Amino acid sequence: MKATVYKKHDGEGQFPLFSKGAKVENVKSCQQYEFWSSCTIDGYDTYISNTYISDGILNRDYNPTELVLNKGDVVTILEVAFDWAYAEDEQGTKGWVPFGILYSN
Repeated sequence: MKATVYKKHDGEGQFPLFSKGAKVENVKSCQQYEFWSSCTIDGYDTYISNTYISDGILNRDYNPTELVLNKGDVVTILEVAFDWAYAEDEQGTKGWVPFGILYSN
């Protein structure tokens, strides 16, 4: 599904791909996004959808990098996790973006 960005989004930096089975520590519920948590994975402080965690470990590969987007950019939504979409921009870069800044084409 294609969507257009109607508000600029600056990501919180680049992260490596964390492999399935990595330990997820310091998990705390996110105040802003229900079903998301702040956590530490391999020494990196980040956020994660609770659907990616089972018994304190990653149940699949995960990269928390957010896309840096400008108003008018078009993305392809690849996956949905509550208030966020894992998407690909027109240059082929993949990352997370909040649904609140998107509208469907």
